[in-house]
Amino acid sequence: MFRMIGFDLDGTLADTLPLCIQAFGLALSPYAGHTLSEEEITATFGLDEVGISKILAGDQWEAGVADYCREYRRLHPQLVPDLFPGIRDLLLTLKDRGIPLVLVTGKGTPTCTISLEEWGISHLFHEVLCGSDVAPNKVDHLRYLLDKYQLAPEEFCYIGDTPTDVDACHQAGVTCLSAAWQDGVTETLEQRNPGKVFARVADCGAYLLCNT
Repeated sequence: MFRMIGFDLDGTLADTLPLCIQAFGLALSPYAGHTLSEEEITATFGLDEVGISKILAGDQWEAGVADYCREYRRLHPQLVPDLFPGIRDLLLTLKDRGIPLVLVTGKGTPTCTISLEEWGISHLFHEVLCGSDVAPNKVDHLRYLLDKYQLAPEEFCYIGDTPTDVDACHQAGVTCLSAAWQDGVTETLEQRNPGKVFARVADCGAYLLCNT
């Protein structure tokens, strides 16, 4: 039985990736000296906004981060006004059951905070652990949670939308449920995480409720 459940943010709680890409393009293209392509931006994903700005804006990364956060906040209500359908109800149901919820994301603290405040769900998470400007750090965060809360690996479950989320969970020894409600079930996810890929929030929720 799961005693703690972790969630990713981008692509799992809400469709925030277009927001991130647009905000990075607007904020960092002037520092890069050309209009950044979506491919250039997404190639840096896995790092937080500081790490991405250091790559794309160079020595002017601090100004780039400030501009990115400003664009992210400005565009948020228009591009991502709410969570994926069913996510809010799932979080509330798990919270009502007394299951501690944690957020483990590659986003930096500033933009993560903006999103949680925009959606009004900050209070639902026991802890919020954000990304690094140096390297992806989800494995470290998952191990930290197991140690801090004295959990056996089988007592923790993480919901994320990418193959790298599956890999991080496998390295930490915890269960990963793959969120495929945005792009649908893919062969890559099925091969990487057989039997634990969910195309509907409701089906993922039913699995969690049967195992808590």
